[in-house]
Amino acid sequence: MKSQTQNSIAEVQLIYRSKIPASQRRKISCSKDAFDLFYETWNPDTIEHIEEFKILLMNRSNSVLGIMVVSKGGISGTVTDIRIIFQAAIKANASGIITCHCHPSGNLNPSESDTRLTEKLKQAGNILDIQLLDHIILTPENTYFSFADDGKL
Repeated sequence: MKSQTQNSIAEVQLIYRSKIPASQRRKISCSKDAFDLFYETWNPDTIEHIEEFKILLMNRSNSVLGIMVVSKGGISGTVTDIRIIFQAAIKANASGIITCHCHPSGNLNPSESDTRLTEKLKQAGNILDIQLLDHIILTPENTYFSFADDGKL
């Protein structure tokens, strides 16, 4: 007979199932590849109105395991919880991540907040052995800024 305590504790399970065979997963070899994939997934009806933050989950061979919307915000910002990002990365068994958010204003320059977040993501990834491969800022004008390409990673 189970005790009262055993019945009141939730069981946690981590499950990740991919419907795409490894041989058919999209590969990312440069920031342009990542930008193109992110841009394809952005809603053209909202990209000029709200800031949104997404992540690409990658395996060791830079194949895409999945993409996830982390947050949607207002015109000038969105709340990005690092714990949610790495929770998804761990659940997907990712070896690396590429983060991306849009600047509805069209300004490609990273803000101080963008730079601080990137550094925190890099530090957290180092601890968890999940590499931050890039952080991309995209605009409604189909342009982008890459922290990796700019030497800021």
